[in-house]
Order: sequence, then C-alpha cells, then structure tokens
Amino acid sequence: MKVFLFLGALNGFLAVALGAFGAHGLEGKLSQHELGIWEKAVQYQMFHASALLVTALVAAKVQAASITWAGWIFFIGIILFSGSLYIYATTKITAFAIITPLGGVAFLIAWVLLGYSALKFI
Repeated sequence: MKVFLFLGALNGFLAVALGAFGAHGLEGKLSQHELGIWEKAVQYQMFHASALLVTALVAAKVQAASITWAGWIFFIGIILFSGSLYIYATTKITAFAIITPLGGVAFLIAWVLLGYSALKFI
C-alpha cells in the first residue's frame, strides 16, 4: 500500500532530521537525561518507520484488514510514543510522559498484526 511506503519514508526522514537536531541543536540546552529521552524517541521512530516499510511490502502481496490495521497502528504508535517523548524532553511536562505507554501498546499490537498477516497470508 503506497500510503505505508510514504509514511515509512517520511518517518525515516524525520527520524534522521530530529536525531541530527537533537545531537547538534539541543546539546547544551537539554540535560543528559532529556537528551537520552530524545534519542529514545528517535530510535523508536526509526525502528517503526522501517516497520511501516515492511508493512507496505507485505500489503502489496496481502489484501487483508490485518495488514492495513498494522500499518495504521504503527503510525499511531509513532505519534503517541515518539511524539510524546519529543514533547516531554523539551517541555518537561509529565502529562506527555503518561501518553508514551499508549504508543508502546500500539507498537505491540501492530507487531502482532504484522506477524499474524505474515503467517496467515504469505
């Protein structure tokens, strides 16, 4: 599905850009702890950008709701997990840290759906 290929590429690009921004633009402005949170957000964004690319490849072969759901839930997970960590690292507002586990749960669900789709349809 083209949309997941696009979202994977877009999130890969953003992960690289935000990683560089964190390393060069935020150094000295955030504590080591906050930079670590930023780096974790970048890592998980890149992992799941790659998962979106895999989802796009599987979706090209599989016409199943499970793979479509996997792609959208990966994308939602990136927004909730990485997005909340980016905001938390820069604002220190703990309410955003509470959102992060919802993104983690979304990732887990999406991985299960991707695995199910691979076993069932490929």
